[in-house]
Amino acid sequence: MTLLEVENLAVRIGANRPLRNIGFSLEAGRILALTGESGSGKSLTALAVMGLLPEGAEATGSIRFDGTELLGLPEAEMCALRGRDISMVFQEPMTALNPVQTIGAQVAEAIRQHEGAGRAEAMERARSALGRAGLPPETVPPNRYPHELSGGQRQRAVIAMATALRPKLLIADEPTTALDVTTQAKILDLLRGLAGELGMAVLLITHDLAVVAGLADDIAVVRAGEIVETAPAPELLKAPRHPCTRLLFSASAHRVRLPERRDGAGSGPLLEVSGVSRVFRGRGAAWRRDAIGPAGPGPDGPLHAVNDVSFSLASGERLGLVGESGCGKSTLARAILGLEPVQAGSIRLGGAPVFSGHRPNLAVRRRIQAVFQDPYGSFNPRHRMARAIAEPFHLLHPRPGRAEQHAAVAEALAAVGLSPEDAGKYPHEFSGGQRQRLAIARALVIRPDLVIFDEAVSALDVSVRAQVLDLLADLSARYGLAWLFISHDLGVVRSVTDRVLVMQAGRIVEEGPSAEVLARPQHEYTRALVAAVPRLPELGSGGAPPLRPSTERSSHVRNASE
Repeated sequence: MTLLEVENLAVRIGANRPLRNIGFSLEAGRILALTGESGSGKSLTALAVMGLLPEGAEATGSIRFDGTELLGLPEAEMCALRGRDISMVFQEPMTALNPVQTIGAQVAEAIRQHEGAGRAEAMERARSALGRAGLPPETVPPNRYPHELSGGQRQRAVIAMATALRPKLLIADEPTTALDVTTQAKILDLLRGLAGELGMAVLLITHDLAVVAGLADDIAVVRAGEIVETAPAPELLKAPRHPCTRLLFSASAHRVRLPERRDGAGSGPLLEVSGVSRVFRGRGAAWRRDAIGPAGPGPDGPLHAVNDVSFSLASGERLGLVGESGCGKSTLARAILGLEPVQAGSIRLGGAPVFSGHRPNLAVRRRIQAVFQDPYGSFNPRHRMARAIAEPFHLLHPRPGRAEQHAAVAEALAAVGLSPEDAGKYPHEFSGGQRQRLAIARALVIRPDLVIFDEAVSALDVSVRAQVLDLLADLSARYGLAWLFISHDLGVVRSVTDRVLVMQAGRIVEEGPSAEVLARPQHEYTRALVAAVPRLPELGSGGAPPLRPSTERSSHVRNASE
């Protein structure tokens, strides 16, 4: 039975037509993946189905849900459908959750709003919904606040909110983009399990065909506001017909060709991390627990976010750091940058300590730069790019003159494939991939010895990610950069690093050449990470890999040990 049918959907916003001639159908109990590059119209299609288009947008065509035409439906009737019959899971759970309400209260709110249940009944049903989403009360109490949960747990809480009333249609907009590989696998299994258990139709929006391969029943490829190809998942994955689909395949399977490493001058290592530990104490640190299990003795006890970590990084070397969310990767990165004090151990760059007593050593800070996950959030929206990219010059003494700074900014922009004229624009005038190039330009402008990339490509779609990774390889060849590349994407780490460290619960559990460690992992934790990576089948190989047995999927639905 067809639950959702979209025909000739078009959206006009002023003179722009971001959607035109969108059409697909979705049956109850099936999963349809809308895939395509960023900006292709995937999320706008979902917002049109939800009746949440931005003000001034005009939609035409037809959206029929369970026999009801949604376009033109009065807002009061749409409000009755939202949450009860149609629910949505957004990409960033922290922004979708109310930070001052417990997760139990937020799940119960939808039950009370739509069904008029009393407080006690609503809370009991909320506990059941959270348990079904993998957050049983005995493990994650409903009185927890969002900041006390890991990224995967927050996404499960959002899914519990969306499925508390057992909706007929669930729209999941990039639900796993920022999650590590094992948490991503659990969330995907959860969605498949809920679709089977509740008989829901699921509209999954993603740019990653590897994620789609083991989950979706059908795939629709969106490009420039139009659906260019639709087919059952095994058929499309076996033999994609449209050039856009083939381009997505190529970008998803893209492998970077790193140049030969250029060792810098000097006999010693560039970066030395020796016996470093960082401990957070008390309940306020509970949200920093490891995604699989607690790193400390209890919810109110100390958490060893970084626990006796030692490694070195040579000049010109490209080092990867992988592990689940909450394992301590970013805490370690902040310590290396001099932004996070440590209780034990030492961090030295070129023989000089990163910390001078309890204060960061500014002479060392000048030699390290960072590129973060969200380029838009790391730029001041009120500053033009010329000022934003020139910010690192404040670390230099004496500070270069204005003309010298302008020349360096222009050179950095050209190095990342942008125009010097872009210096006069604001951050909102660029695409996501361009903003990440700008973040890289800012990191390069004072020619640091070491760049730390903290999940620098995880929020980019596959084609833009491929371009940025190729850019890094080119910069490595030209400048001989040394970098610490932090990511949950093992495929990316393998292609852009010479050596990799695997981190679990604050400790390094395995290290070695990237190709060797990720192809033949020795530690059981590394093997679990590698096994959880979604894989895209080779073209013509026979389609998508088989799904896990339903009994195993059900166990993942019940498992909350994140």
